[in-house]
Amino acid sequence: MPDIFPGETVEVTGSWTTNPKYGEQFAVSGFTRREPTGTEAIAKFLSSGVLRGVGPGIAKAIVTKFGERSFDVIEQTPEKLAEISGITDARAREISAEMKRTAGLRRLSQFLSDYGIEPIVASRLYKVLGSSAESDVRANPYIIVSPDYGGKFREADLMAKALGFPRDAIERIEAAVVHELRYNLTNGHVFIPSETLVRATLKFLEGDDSPDYDTVADAFVELSEMGLVERDTVNGVDVCYLPEYHEAETYSVAKLTALLDEETTLADDEIDAMLTKIEQSENVKYADGQKLAVFTAAKHRVMALTGGPGTGKTTSVRAILALYDAMGLDTLLCAPTGRAAKRMSELTGRQGAMTVHRALGASPAANDELVFERCEENPLKCGAVVLDEASMLDLPLLHALLSALPDDARLLLVGDENQLPSVGPGNVLADITKSGIVPVVTLTEIFRQAAGSAIVRAAHSVNRGEEPNLAERGSDLFFLKRTGAEQIAQTVTELITARLPNNMGIPSGEIQVLTPTRQGVAGTRALNTRLQAALNPPDAKKLELVRSQYTLRAGDRVMQIRNNYDLTWTDANGDDGAGVYNGDLGVIRAIDFASDTLTVDFEDKLAQYPFGQLDDLEPAYAMTVHKSQGSEYRAVVLVLPPGLGRLAVRSVLYTAITRARELLVIVGDPATLTAMVANNERLRRYSGLRYRLRDS
Repeated sequence: MPDIFPGETVEVTGSWTTNPKYGEQFAVSGFTRREPTGTEAIAKFLSSGVLRGVGPGIAKAIVTKFGERSFDVIEQTPEKLAEISGITDARAREISAEMKRTAGLRRLSQFLSDYGIEPIVASRLYKVLGSSAESDVRANPYIIVSPDYGGKFREADLMAKALGFPRDAIERIEAAVVHELRYNLTNGHVFIPSETLVRATLKFLEGDDSPDYDTVADAFVELSEMGLVERDTVNGVDVCYLPEYHEAETYSVAKLTALLDEETTLADDEIDAMLTKIEQSENVKYADGQKLAVFTAAKHRVMALTGGPGTGKTTSVRAILALYDAMGLDTLLCAPTGRAAKRMSELTGRQGAMTVHRALGASPAANDELVFERCEENPLKCGAVVLDEASMLDLPLLHALLSALPDDARLLLVGDENQLPSVGPGNVLADITKSGIVPVVTLTEIFRQAAGSAIVRAAHSVNRGEEPNLAERGSDLFFLKRTGAEQIAQTVTELITARLPNNMGIPSGEIQVLTPTRQGVAGTRALNTRLQAALNPPDAKKLELVRSQYTLRAGDRVMQIRNNYDLTWTDANGDDGAGVYNGDLGVIRAIDFASDTLTVDFEDKLAQYPFGQLDDLEPAYAMTVHKSQGSEYRAVVLVLPPGLGRLAVRSVLYTAITRARELLVIVGDPATLTAMVANNERLRRYSGLRYRLRDS
């Protein structure tokens, strides 16, 4: 219930509940706000700061002069306010305008709340549409589904039905088409084939009076004319995009093609001489694949370097960085996540690696959209960009990076395309490597030192579709057979709390539990509750905060689950900064109920969260394999419970194995492991990058 001020009356509906810790509570399901009545209530309301420029003194003067007519005077005849000492004509008009804005927003908020729509949607609508917002929504309730406003289709549908809209209304069909496109972004799809989109929309709208095929197909034409959908042909198929994703894809192809068209003028003997000097300075003899990587980087402005663990990617990157130094290029190191960027600095021995978002100067705009300080008009100040963990790169971020890349710069994408694809839409690394246009060097030789690791051998076995030799008792890989979910969870708890710290000398804080799923006894939700109880139990000296799904307690390990570019932090040197990113791990250091803040230590960066932003955090004793992308941990306990369904795929297992640096303990059902190795199915992602590059 936002913007409730003194003097108002609020009528709430809901039910009484009993909380085991706090006792009887009232769970509100809806509310109605009523304007203040009576001079005392009106005075309290106007004194509360609800109107800019009206403090307690002015409020008292207004109510003293106009009594219960105060609201009408402010809104309808503001010139009368100027009769009060201290209020000029200009200030009277400003107060009236502020009152109309506030009243309009409050009426809109109340109107939408009757249909279960959150007040933030009303704020966004009023900011864009002003006083016409309510009439515009009544004319077409489906406008609230726009990302500019953030309403849900179900909410708009309920409101439209109550307002008398037919189920086959064109407004409903068009909103459903756009909804399907936006919804499928979460499945990684950049576009949807038109035929598939028609049928998906029909299924979404099925029911009484649902539209027919031709009516939905005809809606595409109007949506295209309105600029809400982009029609195109990809690989001979008629497809539909959201306009911004069509722009991202076509721009990325154009920029990559331009980079490919400009080869270096370096001769082979020049590159040979540079490589010899690099080998001498680095005191290393490069393998043939690594030499090829350096030659390719010298010859081309854009390339991809791929390979599994132990194949020498890091050594190759260090060689290419030395090459860029010799060429006089200032190189920017970046990665999609903060942990991946930090690891990049550690492995290359070069400080300054940062997230792509930070390098581009990302900041939030309306409705959580991002704007980037670095762009075509204000490009990056560098001669080369090396981007690690490129499998995590989605299409919008590729577009942003290429937009900011200077025309004469170089781009090196480093990654392992056998890992899980990006969370966001697109299949960037795989599309680029399979296009046949972008130079790609794939390292396959496993070096002797890495070959001694059972973790590395297991990863490559899984990648080939072979079950790893788990009977081989290596020093860094163990398999504990447990077939029941409860048995698995109990074993994991024992490993974290006692067996690994006591027998292997690895502290609990350096062990990460990974599981493919959030659900069930062996999923992240249940495991986090169990591990929290074992590793950081309740204590009278530790403050805690009860959330809907979990409790946050001082000393808990937590993870940031979305990018927050505004959250400020202070480092160990006392320097301030801003930005905490999806996947960052930290420890809760303090909970302050006086200031309603919670402090998290992200590896010597203290960030203070207002209680209203705690949805950005969740416990991280256990996390999903997807959330671990781009990170590496000293020790990993991998949970493989039965019944994983669509998550029982090879790429999930491969990604999990490659997160472990020194020790991997797999706890679970052998049948699950067998099924994951055998299942190399990758959920298809509709993306045109590969085909557009091929045809460019």
